[in-house]
Amino acid sequence: MTGDGRPVEEFTAELLAREAFGPLGGVVEIGAVNATGTWRLADVSLGDFLDGRGAEVDVLLAGVRSACAFDSTTMGIAWDLGWLRPHDVTAASLLLWSGGLTGVPAELESPAVVRHMCQVGADLQLTRLLHASVTAAVTARTEAKRGARTGGRTDGGLRPLGWPRPSDVLRLWRVAHLVHVLRPGSDASDAGRSAFRAYEHVLTATFGD
Repeated sequence: MTGDGRPVEEFTAELLAREAFGPLGGVVEIGAVNATGTWRLADVSLGDFLDGRGAEVDVLLAGVRSACAFDSTTMGIAWDLGWLRPHDVTAASLLLWSGGLTGVPAELESPAVVRHMCQVGADLQLTRLLHASVTAAVTARTEAKRGARTGGRTDGGLRPLGWPRPSDVLRLWRVAHLVHVLRPGSDASDAGRSAFRAYEHVLTATFGD
């Protein structure tokens, strides 16, 4: 079962991919804003940010594809969603990525508010991306050591200013998602619980403090 209560078995490859590539949009947009160091949206160039990190993005996507057993059509969803193409980053999208935690202050585009939304959004979207990747890998029955090695580094090297460490994302994932999968009342099968536990053990050995 996933963190929102849906059994893993309900997911098709397309749904699993959208669960992963949705948060990837937040990772990319927030990374581009953080990279400015000013947190002024007028300074953001998502095209420049991606151009300078093409290799890192390729590594991230290759890891997701390998761990989650996505075919080329499914991987094409990442491009179809538009996050990996140059586009404007708006305060409204940052508000979405941060879960609306800040509310809608009058100065939504002020650097202080933008920085706060980026901090919250980075925690939230990297954690969601990790959970979506692990869920897809478990569904694909990818062995934990291989899946965690290829798909566990969800920042893909996109770590500009203010980015949480992989160990921080791992801790957030445990309390925000994994606990719901493993709780006694969840709908997860015994095999599913064992698979998620295996991923937690390998990720901890790899990225934990």
